[in-house]
Amino acid sequence: MIRVAVLSGLGHAIFVAVGLLVYVMGTRIGHQRRHPSAAMGWVLGIVTFPYLVVPLFLLFGTRKFARPARRPHGPPLEATEGGPPWATRLLASLELAPAVRNARVVLHADGTQALQGLLATIASARHRLDLCTYVFAYDEVGREVARALLDCVHRGVRVRLLVDALGSMRTPPGMLRALRRQGLQVRRFMPLLHNPLHGRTNLRNHRKLVVADGERLWSGGRNLACEYFIDRPGHPAWADLSYEVHGPLAAQAQAQFATDWRVARGLVLRRRRKARSTAAPALPAPPAHGPLAQWLPSGPDHADDTVHALLLAAAYHAQRRIVAVTPYFVPDDALLDAWCLACRRGVQVSVVVPARSNHRLADLARERALRQLAAAGARVWLSPAMVHAKAVLIDDELALVGSLNLDARSLFLNYEAMTVFYGPQELHWLAQWSDQLLARARPYHARAPSWLRDVIEGVVRSVGFQL
Repeated sequence: MIRVAVLSGLGHAIFVAVGLLVYVMGTRIGHQRRHPSAAMGWVLGIVTFPYLVVPLFLLFGTRKFARPARRPHGPPLEATEGGPPWATRLLASLELAPAVRNARVVLHADGTQALQGLLATIASARHRLDLCTYVFAYDEVGREVARALLDCVHRGVRVRLLVDALGSMRTPPGMLRALRRQGLQVRRFMPLLHNPLHGRTNLRNHRKLVVADGERLWSGGRNLACEYFIDRPGHPAWADLSYEVHGPLAAQAQAQFATDWRVARGLVLRRRRKARSTAAPALPAPPAHGPLAQWLPSGPDHADDTVHALLLAAAYHAQRRIVAVTPYFVPDDALLDAWCLACRRGVQVSVVVPARSNHRLADLARERALRQLAAAGARVWLSPAMVHAKAVLIDDELALVGSLNLDARSLFLNYEAMTVFYGPQELHWLAQWSDQLLARARPYHARAPSWLRDVIEGVVRSVGFQL
């Protein structure tokens, strides 16, 4: 019996050691940088529950598929004309496509305008239409969009529809099959049951974009469901942001979609030279004058955490204000500390979140960050209605709008897409829009949590939004 127990204990120790070795090899050799709390969570899990956590790490542990490239020594990267040099030079160093001038930019003030713009973008397609969404609901909006896509097919347009498998889990399979039978090309991004060599189940595609002929783009934070567009009895539409761009930015978004389409087929872009092929697509001739904008993707297909890097740099370059609107606010410690330091050097930091979001865990997890920001002098505002918009304004220099929430999942795990606007008209519009949100919100008053509440917040923040 003693010998059996010793052998059993030795086997257990060997399994734990092998699990830790797998973790080290998977994170260090694969350049999988993690937040310290996430790393600690994985290590403690492997030591405590190795037979459960090691398989989970093999299934969910990979965070990046692209590897960083060595940039040769040389002269400083050139900044894009019209944008702040510190931002455009940083994004160039992250191997992103440069900012481009476009013929037209339209920001949507409400869901009705957004839906009209979406349907107009679909109707404008003559040769090709690409649509990517996280949620494709089987409701009034989803059915209307489906009919518009079928109209495209009937007039000879090649239509590709990419939906996230988890986000659209409630979409009836029959709906997608019917679209496929009538001529649409349909793919589900990262099904829950798939070959793990093709990607990790927890790496979701949260991008929302519609591109017509590489010339017209509709994008932002809205999913294809009623709550993002129209008021219903007892259920007002959520406050959200989307936009249309006519011009070369659409070609950059189309190149992004082409990459995601290949990934959904199981072709993970591991090599840097393949990933770089999407950074500089062939663009139509840009107008000499027009709104300046830059496509800013983030996710496992980029070696760097691109949006996180820009937000950090912005925190240290901002001189007057930082305004952030987000449904879920669970930033990592580095970004939170940077915004607190910005407050202490006189920058007015304002954060707008819903008083109660559609995810109770997110509301629990955000409290520590909100208390810390408020203590540093930031203004935190609670909107009475659900806010699903994602926007960050930095002084009068730039604004980010798109799909990325200010939480660790969006910042470090999801496939996301933002657009950086540099034009004065777009910045003025977004400043007025955020002021209207602030006017309807009430100030947040921090309260010291109970011991139990503090523990629960810490667990939810570390486990639910880091791993």
